[in-house]
Amino acid sequence: MSFLNQLKSQANAVQSQREQQTQGVEQNTQATELACKEAWRYLQELAPQLNVLLPDGPVLFLASKTAWPAMQLVEFRADARQKKLRDRDVFDYIAIGWKLQPKPGGNRSGTITVNFPPDLQRVEANLRGAGVPHERHDIRHPEKNTLQAYRFDYQTEARGYVTITPNHDQGMVAFRLVTVSGFGVQDTVWPAAKVTVGLMDELAKLLVQQPSRFL
Repeated sequence: MSFLNQLKSQANAVQSQREQQTQGVEQNTQATELACKEAWRYLQELAPQLNVLLPDGPVLFLASKTAWPAMQLVEFRADARQKKLRDRDVFDYIAIGWKLQPKPGGNRSGTITVNFPPDLQRVEANLRGAGVPHERHDIRHPEKNTLQAYRFDYQTEARGYVTITPNHDQGMVAFRLVTVSGFGVQDTVWPAAKVTVGLMDELAKLLVQQPSRFL
């Protein structure tokens, strides 16, 4: 075989590999878009139902053993955005968000004092991550003026949401859950083919504090 024929053979192999990769990416893109359409349709139907039901929220702790008052979930809203990918419109992300507020008669404000770095970091992360209205005050020694602790005055209300972000090339769908089972963030990734009504049902169960196999 001449050297030119060797180069032709190598080029054909490379071209075949590229075509297979392109075909695989296209298949992943189609599967991911189908998954996103299913998730978007589901959340659009879910939000108004939950706005009627006002489900119970999770038990919330900042960094102490004292729980917040019993919470309920209100003001559900679903949203989605698109982007351009290889000259086509595809989903950029899908989200559902809501507000957590005390049930009627529950305390609308609270105070917590922390004086150790781990607790301070945890409290600040929880308050900021959940969008809790709050103010931080330094507590100082009355004579020495040395810093003794931090006091947080806050409103017992927060924000929760789920963001769904597709990876079209890989055929995967990432879910980020904030203030769903409590303060904090939970992340999980599912293959696009698994994002079905059944999986979204498990997510809905998680939102209303029922046993779920979503995570």
